[in-house]
Amino acid sequence: MLKSPWMLWTVVLGVALGGFFDGILLHQVLQWHHFLSLVPGMDDLRLQVMWDGYFHVAMYAVAVAGLWGLWRARRRGIAAPGATPLLVAMLLGFGIWNWIDVGLAHWILRIHRIRVDSPDPLFWDVLWLVVFGVLPLLLAAWLRKRPSGPGNPTVTITTLAIAVTVCGAWALREPPGQQFTAVVFAPGTTPAQVFHALDASDARLVWTDRPMGVVLVSVPKEKRWNFYRHGAMLVSGTGLPAGCIGWSKL
Repeated sequence: MLKSPWMLWTVVLGVALGGFFDGILLHQVLQWHHFLSLVPGMDDLRLQVMWDGYFHVAMYAVAVAGLWGLWRARRRGIAAPGATPLLVAMLLGFGIWNWIDVGLAHWILRIHRIRVDSPDPLFWDVLWLVVFGVLPLLLAAWLRKRPSGPGNPTVTITTLAIAVTVCGAWALREPPGQQFTAVVFAPGTTPAQVFHALDASDARLVWTDRPMGVVLVSVPKEKRWNFYRHGAMLVSGTGLPAGCIGWSKL
């Protein structure tokens, strides 16, 4: 099945879609965990948010690799399979991602669990794995046994590419109606430097953690980028992987 570059790179796109689904739903919307929630010494919110951003950057890289592979297959004139095989490959990649995430990140590396605040985290791990790891693979196996229809593979690939792109864009956006901007400063930034950044950006402080590494401010949208000139690593609403902090329940 994976001997065809069309199938192989569609599986890669499925992996990226699974990663975006994980990060958007669990890291941002539900906020059940961060990427490194259970790593000792990583209890600093700004580090957790930063690594959530790195995770989304990695998923972007995987998605770009998948799209590049499909583009190469088309340029080389390799015949594309029907729509059904491509959907099977996408489901396979989606399921594989969740097996890797739960098996490696949750049970072997133990860097996070589905719900880190649950008294029974294993229950949530297994439930997630069954729904988003096992069922997609079963559906892929069922579809593979069905005769492939005359669906247009170009339309299918375009639809999948749009789905992955939309998921990536969603990971970067800030929630609707958000009145404040979250700013994560680099380690070692002093409170005096933070206040200087606020003054330089015409920002009003709304909330801060104790070391002032993460602050919530009211600032004109056009001046958000100014924080990067004053020691900020991530600023919500600037179209970077800081979208995670825009959804934070600070």
